[in-house]
Amino acid sequence: MSFATLPDLILEPLVKSALMEDLGSYGDVTTRAVIPDDVTYSARLRAREEAVVSGMQVAALAFRLVDANLRVNTLVADGAACQPGDVLMEIEGKAASILMGERVALNFAGRLTGIATLTAAMVAETRGTEARITCTRKTTPGLRMVEKLAVLHGGGFNHRYSLSDAILIKDNHIAAAGGIRAVLDATKAHASHMMAVEIEVDTLDQLREVLEVGGASVVLLDNMTPDQLREAVEINAGRLALEASGNVKRDTVAAIAATGVDYISSGALTHSARTVDLGLDF
Repeated sequence: MSFATLPDLILEPLVKSALMEDLGSYGDVTTRAVIPDDVTYSARLRAREEAVVSGMQVAALAFRLVDANLRVNTLVADGAACQPGDVLMEIEGKAASILMGERVALNFAGRLTGIATLTAAMVAETRGTEARITCTRKTTPGLRMVEKLAVLHGGGFNHRYSLSDAILIKDNHIAAAGGIRAVLDATKAHASHMMAVEIEVDTLDQLREVLEVGGASVVLLDNMTPDQLREAVEINAGRLALEASGNVKRDTVAAIAATGVDYISSGALTHSARTVDLGLDF
């Protein structure tokens, strides 16, 4: 599957900030001390383990922001599988420029490839069902945009990008507002007709109340067992979209998907993914 890329213009502030953090106030003193300015090299970014690739666009941008004259050739696209030893990217040009961009490019690519790889593994566990795997807002501060891209590269789907994307009424909203009927009635009175509404429930009785009151299009079933999820699907009878959340891991997701829910959201996709081992070889 091929994926549309974001304009580099959108990603540039994020990548530039990471480069500035790494270069510090005086640049790469090691490279300036030992690498003559006219030395050129060809470097290869390689996978050192099996994975689903993400972060190639970001890594390429890191090198180009250091030196626009570097020639960057991406050989394995975001969303594609790779094997140990595969060359994902070739970079040619000034050795000093390649070295200055190396760590930032690898940090992004390894982190995002880890997210895509874990997402792909979770998606594989849902085969044979209609359930979609989605991420959450449990992302690294400042990296949400690219981490959510990595979820897409792994075959998952995105939940809200921010608090302003949709109305998601959680248990604390319900407690503070005075109950399910109160929050749903308030939403009906004040929300734009263009704004999707999702509400979290902890019990099947709360689900029944949501169905009775109306005003939501999605119900988040929080920390329910597979048996409870199956009963929720029966009670709902296709009226609203159902999302399961809580304790969603690779070893639990298959049983959750088999209950018939529409969506399964997992913060683990972004907060618990292991960074994949990638390396840059001259």
